[in-house]
Amino acid sequence: MDEMINRLANAPAYELPSAVTRSVRVVGSPRFFMRIAELADEAKDATTKDKLSSLAENIVRTLEVVVSTTEDKLDKNSEDVETIIKAAADEESGEFFIPLSLDQVQKMKSTLQEIDPFRLDEGFLTTIDTYMDKSQKDGLDGMVTILQKILQLYAGKMILNGRAENLGTRVGAAVSGVDPDSLEEQTNTNSPSADLLDKILQSDVEMWDGLLESSIEKQGGVVTKGELVGEVQRTMEAVVLGLENGSMAQRVQAEFMRELLMRIENIEG
Repeated sequence: MDEMINRLANAPAYELPSAVTRSVRVVGSPRFFMRIAELADEAKDATTKDKLSSLAENIVRTLEVVVSTTEDKLDKNSEDVETIIKAAADEESGEFFIPLSLDQVQKMKSTLQEIDPFRLDEGFLTTIDTYMDKSQKDGLDGMVTILQKILQLYAGKMILNGRAENLGTRVGAAVSGVDPDSLEEQTNTNSPSADLLDKILQSDVEMWDGLLESSIEKQGGVVTKGELVGEVQRTMEAVVLGLENGSMAQRVQAEFMRELLMRIENIEG
């Protein structure tokens, strides 16, 4: 949180609206404003104090503008989430059956793929979070399961996209005469472990254990546990940690990758 506050305090005014929009849930929280006040009190010089005081005022004004201009976008977020939810329903009865079948998950995944990636933002995730909170309070466990599945599908898609973008960066560096291995953020592409991770990210979470059991070297596979763990960790560093610090996108994707790491560690051998 401190890193985000310092970055916003030193950012040009024209960058504030987009920064606030990306992390509106964090920036709009009382704790965020309390931390700004604490840092202002702790500041040793007047310039820093003024910057932090101005930041709080600017964020309040920006939040007012963001809220007033995003009502249509929030409606679109709700529409996108509801479209994915409906894809999980039985075609004949319109009812939801839990646990979700592979066919249901595939329909949800296909629907998610049709949504413009630029709309899969903090607003999209906040809408899911809001729906999930209400479903939990209403005791709708089945709907909670469906919403959790949407988050899993989202995380897999976005991390795959991030890995592809990282590969593009490395290829571009090589074409430019720069050693790709000198880049700090990289994934070990074109290797058995990279191929396996891509395959895992494209599969349903419920299929992970079987896929891992059949792919790890001791089971006749071509990838060792250590190699796959290394690939996951490199992806965390290159893709997930590069997201807006404290954002829902980072939290959802980090939790997704931590779950995968735990599954890998549970494989014997």
